[in-house]
Amino acid sequence: MNRYADDLSLTHILADAADSISMARFRALDLHVEAKPDLTPVSDADTTVEKAVRATLARSRPRDAVTGEEFGAGNASANGRRWVIDPIDGTKNFIRGVPIWATLIALLDGDEPVVGMVSAPALGRRWWAGKDLGAYAGRHPAGAQTLKVSGVSQLADASFCYASLPAWEADGRLPAMLDLMRDSWRSRAYGDFYGHMLVAEGAVDVMVEPELSMWDLAALIPIVTEAGGAFTNLAGGSAAGGGSAVATNGRLHAEILDRLSTRERTWSELT
Repeated sequence: MNRYADDLSLTHILADAADSISMARFRALDLHVEAKPDLTPVSDADTTVEKAVRATLARSRPRDAVTGEEFGAGNASANGRRWVIDPIDGTKNFIRGVPIWATLIALLDGDEPVVGMVSAPALGRRWWAGKDLGAYAGRHPAGAQTLKVSGVSQLADASFCYASLPAWEADGRLPAMLDLMRDSWRSRAYGDFYGHMLVAEGAVDVMVEPELSMWDLAALIPIVTEAGGAFTNLAGGSAAGGGSAVATNGRLHAEILDRLSTRERTWSELT
């Protein structure tokens, strides 16, 4: 039996608990929202979901470490395993009533993400994967769809997805991004976890983001790679620790990395 099969099954239990909390607070008139020190929003749903996931992990995997967006990292584990939680990826969507948000749950064994769960209950869909277990999507494991990336090999035929353009402007790669958009068959900014999951499904061929945290990325990596895709940072290295993200069907990966390697100096750097 695969060593991560039980962990992958556990993520469905964690996602069930998260979904019941988040959906009860989605579009709630009394939803409480505050600004974190970095001025990004956090709702009472974010904190309640993370507490619930942490509580279950404390009972089910007491030897494993846990890192979450809202409550940070605890003690290091003796076994090298760490769960990474983003209780609601897409909080800005969540608080505005847009249904594109999800709970992200990952397991890292050492520095490698080996299990990933993305649960988007307002969309009625989940995506999950485990190392050497494949990648799947559906409402639940029964009747799940096996995921496979697209076979598109030319940028002119590709559907290109990206994060907001101001973020690329701040990164100094906006000219390269605009050239990629012009040269692609279609470009859209689906945002957050969703573009990466569309890559895993084969509906989109490329998804790029310039700045992300570990909890934004860790759950996405096994799903894209187990579906046959490639997932790196902009330098072509591991994205597991956070930073930038380039997810593709694999066939387009080298070209995307090469074309995004051109970076202009930003205004703050020039001044």
